Amino acid sequence: MKILVSAYACRPKMGSEPGVGWNMVQELAHKCEAVWVITRQDNQPSIEAELSRIPVPGLKFVYHDLPAWARWWNRGQTALYFHYYFWQIGAYFQARKLHQQINFNLVHHVTYGRYCFPSFLSLLPIPFVWGPLGGGEVAPKSFWRDFHWSGKVYESLREVSRWIGERDPFVKMTAKRSAVAIVCTSETADCVSALGTKRIEKILGQTGVNQQDIAQFEQYNVSQFQAPIRFISMGRLLHWKGFHLGLRAFAAANLENGEYWIIGEGPERQRLEALANKLGIAEKVKFLGSRPREEALRILGESCALIHPSLHDFSPTVCIEAMAASRPVICLNLGGPAFQITEQTGFKIIGNNPEDAVNGMAEAIVRLAKDPELRAKMGQAGQKRVSELYNWEIKANSLVALYEDILNCQQSLLSQSVIQTKENNAQVI
Repeated sequence: MKILVSAYACRPKMGSEPGVGWNMVQELAHKCEAVWVITRQDNQPSIEAELSRIPVPGLKFVYHDLPAWARWWNRGQTALYFHYYFWQIGAYFQARKLHQQINFNLVHHVTYGRYCFPSFLSLLPIPFVWGPLGGGEVAPKSFWRDFHWSGKVYESLREVSRWIGERDPFVKMTAKRSAVAIVCTSETADCVSALGTKRIEKILGQTGVNQQDIAQFEQYNVSQFQAPIRFISMGRLLHWKGFHLGLRAFAAANLENGEYWIIGEGPERQRLEALANKLGIAEKVKFLGSRPREEALRILGESCALIHPSLHDFSPTVCIEAMAASRPVICLNLGGPAFQITEQTGFKIIGNNPEDAVNGMAEAIVRLAKDPELRAKMGQAGQKRVSELYNWEIKANSLVALYEDILNCQQSLLSQSVIQTKENNAQVI
């Protein structure tokens, strides 16, 4: 198969969507005749440096960007989405030229995975795969009262953005022209279905880990910890990541020999530091700021469990990395983590409001702190789950199988059409 991939975010040695784009196309290149990738121009230095170090036969990149006067959009969270939207228009014209030269079997839009933004590559005259997609997840309104005014504005604008996107004719076009839409959560599946997508495939997450990372994670032993016992959270310090809930839960757990480390940077840092002081746990909480990925993963490996109280993540990489490192995960029963984590690999806290969520997480923190055997058992189950479901090679195999199924269905429909045409012509004669 010759596959064309649209990956706006695609960069080696990174997490989140850039890591998704890179790892997915790299694995697909090992299994397809050729994989061509259209991505942003500012990804080129990182990609070319990695390919010069480790060449990937059959993987080719085309770098596209908006005119120089419009590239300022690629700064800041809100402006970035304008850049993303209009970038895809130019990407379509690049893709059309490429298709005339290469004659691709199938086109796949990978990143960004937002169901309420279109992909104009769906206009190409070949089967179109859309996703993995998220964005249908929302923070329950009962949690909004803890947000700063800026957080409430953000959530309101996010709802408006989804409302506009669902009425964008190009989004509806993308949905209806998709041979398959791949989704990460039930909430997004409902949204995509309402847009008119005929076939929806649900997967257990957008992200994964490669074999090299799995080998690194396997060296961590969850039973080696001595006091003080350390819990960790990792991610951007944003209101919807719920780190304020993690701090309150850690304070309520009242561990005599416990620490809570937070890796990440963002606009909520001052408010979180002030909350730690107010709760009387400032001496037990460390804000480490941003750290290189390798260092962050090493610190994860020196901790006993991950606290990830996000309110609307659709596929957080950090939960998979924690399981791969044999670390139990404490999360809310919301969004992507609700599908990634099982009762065997961690605690999914059902919280209809902040108080219930905090109490449930506090109980989980106490249980893990006091029971090393439970930590080890959950850690082993987590590693097994990642190796079976979240290995990038396994995910790529599943995608290739899906591609083959789509192309076989297309061939079957063409054959039926030819037969029907012959029968109609025979009747006329």
